[in-house]
Amino acid sequence: MTRLAYPWLLSLLVLVPVLVYVRARFGARLPSLRFSNVAPLSKLPRSVWVRLSWLPFALRLAALGLLLIALARPQQGATGEEIHAEGVDIMLVLDVSSSMLAEDFRPDNRLRVAKNVVSDFIARRENDRLGMTVFARHALTKTPLTLDHDILLTHLEDVAIGSVPDGTAIGNAVASSVNRLKDSDAESKIMILLTDGENTAGEIDPVTAANLAKTFGVRVYTVGVGKGGEVPYPFRDPLYGTVYRNVEIPIDEETLSEIATITDGKFFRAKDAESLRAVYDEIDALERTEIEQIQYVRYTELAPYFMLAALAFLFGEALLSRTRLQRFP
Repeated sequence: MTRLAYPWLLSLLVLVPVLVYVRARFGARLPSLRFSNVAPLSKLPRSVWVRLSWLPFALRLAALGLLLIALARPQQGATGEEIHAEGVDIMLVLDVSSSMLAEDFRPDNRLRVAKNVVSDFIARRENDRLGMTVFARHALTKTPLTLDHDILLTHLEDVAIGSVPDGTAIGNAVASSVNRLKDSDAESKIMILLTDGENTAGEIDPVTAANLAKTFGVRVYTVGVGKGGEVPYPFRDPLYGTVYRNVEIPIDEETLSEIATITDGKFFRAKDAESLRAVYDEIDALERTEIEQIQYVRYTELAPYFMLAALAFLFGEALLSRTRLQRFP
């Protein structure tokens, strides 16, 4: 991007053709040396220097033109922008109890599908700090709030059933995640709790934990996963290896809905992989990060380059006018 700070000064360039006209029209001067007859001299061959007699004047005009352009202050600009993001701090809370091995989301089990969906969600939240809590009988902070999403994705890949003793401590998971969010100065603090069961363990009641979240301004979105009713579940048989039996895994929708209501969040039900992905898409749309972009242009002055070129032309004009192209008088 190039511009002139004072473009009106370029109108002075009209002086250049005017000076050319004046020289051509009125430039002839009376000779200092007089001869009775110069006709024989006109037959002599003209040297290169005679043919270049116009050069000092041309250099002087070029220097004038360059100085006028320099006075107009040509500038070259580089465009940039500053981004100010009012980020959202998000704790991703994943159930890793054994019930997440159920394969009603075939060809993968519930946990694998949940990890894929959460991974896509993380990739879309570039300007937010995200953390992760996993829970079964106990709650474990897998990743504190961070902008390093590569680390978070690595930890997510390592999430596996059996990393925490079996059980479902929803209250502990909510309370533990609130502890990670309570001191945040983010504009918005949210928690996305994904579980496929009901609270069967832990020292903190889920409703009590929800009230704690409300106290610290944490909004909780709860997601209940699973088709409901009897679902295929893998068992290890010493004779036949892995076998599947239909088992019923109850989901406490009432408690999950109450947690969301208390914290001004929302309860979602995902009965297949597509609906689970739609849930995280909706949460992504609900909790958008406000980004303010300030565009600016930084200009570099080009006038010194034109001035240097003008000085070079003036130096060349002075040198030639006092040596091989010197005129008398």
